[in-house]
Amino acid sequence: MQRYRHYGASYSSSLPSSAPVEEVQAEEEAYTEEEVYEDEELLIEDAVQDVVQETGGVNEEEVPQVKEEVTSAVSVTEAKTPPVESKNGKRTEGGGGDAGGGPKYSMFTWFVVLALLGVWSSVAVVYFDIVDYDSVIARAKEFHMNFSEVLQGKLTAYDTDGDGDFDVEDAKVLLGLKEAGRPDVGDSPEEKTVLKTEETREPVSETANQQAAELQGSERAEATSPDALTEDAVSDSESDPRPARDDEAAVPLPPLVEDHFVPDDPRDSAHPYEPAVEAENQSDPPAEPEPEPQSEAPGEAQGTTEKQAEDKLKEKAKKKKPKLLNKFDKTIKAEIDAAEKLRKKGKVEEALRAFESLVQQYPQSPRARYGRAQAEDDLAEKMRSNEMLQRAINSYREAAELPDATSDLLRAALKRRAERQQFLGRMRGSLATLERLVQIFPEDISLKNDLGVAHLLLGDNKGAKKVYEEVLAVAPGDGFAKVHYGFILKSENKIAESIPFLKEGLESGEPGTDDGRFYFHLGDALQRVGDNSAYHWYELGHKRGHFASVWQRSLYNVDGLKAQPWWTPKETGYTDLVKMLERNWKTIRDEALAVMDQNTGLFIPEEENLREKGEWGQYTLWQQGRKVGNSCQGVPKTCSLLERYTEATGCKRGQIKFSVMQPGTHVWPHTGPTNCRLRMHLGLVIPKQGCRIRCTNQTRVWEEGKVLIFDDSFEHEVWQDADSYRLIFIVDVWHPELTQNQRQTLSPI
Repeated sequence: MQRYRHYGASYSSSLPSSAPVEEVQAEEEAYTEEEVYEDEELLIEDAVQDVVQETGGVNEEEVPQVKEEVTSAVSVTEAKTPPVESKNGKRTEGGGGDAGGGPKYSMFTWFVVLALLGVWSSVAVVYFDIVDYDSVIARAKEFHMNFSEVLQGKLTAYDTDGDGDFDVEDAKVLLGLKEAGRPDVGDSPEEKTVLKTEETREPVSETANQQAAELQGSERAEATSPDALTEDAVSDSESDPRPARDDEAAVPLPPLVEDHFVPDDPRDSAHPYEPAVEAENQSDPPAEPEPEPQSEAPGEAQGTTEKQAEDKLKEKAKKKKPKLLNKFDKTIKAEIDAAEKLRKKGKVEEALRAFESLVQQYPQSPRARYGRAQAEDDLAEKMRSNEMLQRAINSYREAAELPDATSDLLRAALKRRAERQQFLGRMRGSLATLERLVQIFPEDISLKNDLGVAHLLLGDNKGAKKVYEEVLAVAPGDGFAKVHYGFILKSENKIAESIPFLKEGLESGEPGTDDGRFYFHLGDALQRVGDNSAYHWYELGHKRGHFASVWQRSLYNVDGLKAQPWWTPKETGYTDLVKMLERNWKTIRDEALAVMDQNTGLFIPEEENLREKGEWGQYTLWQQGRKVGNSCQGVPKTCSLLERYTEATGCKRGQIKFSVMQPGTHVWPHTGPTNCRLRMHLGLVIPKQGCRIRCTNQTRVWEEGKVLIFDDSFEHEVWQDADSYRLIFIVDVWHPELTQNQRQTLSPI
């Protein structure tokens, strides 16, 4: 009992105790040197018995040797024990005695600590199954360790603070009262044996929570591949620069409490039917926690911290979200967020009901009306309903008209309203919406650029030109305005003037400039001024994915269709149509000549600005799969012959027409708009010399009564240098590889 009371007194010096320091000292001084030595001898006997039991017994001759080895181990432990300063400031040698009295119970104290903690550790080892005895014994035999080394090895297996032996601090860790510590680099084992004071100790509950968090983080890291680690997991794994130790004992941790809460997938924040910017037009979310900084080398820490701070500022500036909540909306932010969460997860019907309820409860809330508009917009996309989309357009207007709407919400609502109006073909309504936006935000160049596009969609090139001239006056380097202004100049046949605007706009790389139309028109303009760099831009457009190839530059395509410049009737599969045309070519020719009377005006000049010079007239029978007016009344037999060939009359991306070209005419190299059609030319009146057509790098001539078939999505060019006019019949047909469903659903061109 005396031994355990003494051990308890020593342990209380490193843990909080209700007993005063004086009482502890009085109890310690009650022991004499004789008692200490007597206890030491008893303890040695006990230690020998423990070793005998654990190792399966020894011979009687070995008992003295074991005693000597255990005694020597005790001596070594005593020699390692440094001076310890007690709480009352007295300096003792080995943990007891007066200033000059020498060691009273130092050897006894530490041996008792070792022995009793061995008992406790044995219990912990058995209960928590943290050490494999067989592996310890096997390792001992492998290195031919003697009994004392075995005993010492079993104790040092629980050395959690890396000081080379098993002491009180290690016992605290083993019992879950303290977190495992690690020695600082450069600290010797002797220096680390000094016990920590109460000020450096952490509460047991905090330590247990921290250990549980560390275990949870380590399990998460093991279950996840390195590429899939989150930023938090990476920072946790890299923030501890201390190397792992092979000889650290496993410390039992409290069981993890399972948490069934599954955090939202960050990918849910982007709605599948909206532009990326729209996903940010939500109520202000709580700020995301910043990831912990990773450990840095001492010399690099300051520079890295400054760089990280700069990067964070830049990232925050880029990700600055619009403020959509006014003062009132902030009071109902939780309800708005709940409805918005439904919308983000694609539960648009539920989201719409939630926002409609909010609008009924809070009719003065702009954010609730804006959310309802977005939900209606999403539902219209899901249902393919123009009626629902019109409801969304109206709701966007209502949200923008409320007096307390924030400027960001007003801008987002009206901008989206204009986009959806354009989608429905309400071009004039979209123009009016954008004009209002420009009036409210006159300094916003992007809104003026959008207004210019609205004018172009209406066919109002003059209005668009005026808008872009205003933009370039205040922002001469604006790439978006440049490419559109260059496009307008080219449509006015100001070819040379358009080139620098188109080129500089494309080179700017600004959003909205990387468009196949601008590569198309820049290359075309360069070709017309004789500049061979046109094909550089065509090649660049091809690399950017706008053109199928340098030669095939159509912009409205179906992927995977067979692509070749020239076709035979057999390859098309339309041999019946070709035979019908060639058998009846004279009938078709005679009707065409009858309507070529200049007084009737049925042949109209080509209007696509494709001619460099000369005269080129056309008389159209079918356009986009429909008859053109009363045109068939002039050529009834021709139309009757074609009625049963739906691959031609039903081709919504083609035409059926007569084409007459006068001598001295040259058609610029150009391409058709789509790869979904093939073009047939039936020769009706062909001069013997001077008329030819080039498609890619192959040139051919027409023959009367014969059909030429080519894919006009490839670059082609025409010369008429004969002495008389050339008359042909043009019949566009669906590309043979298009399915019936595609032919029915493709938009007309």
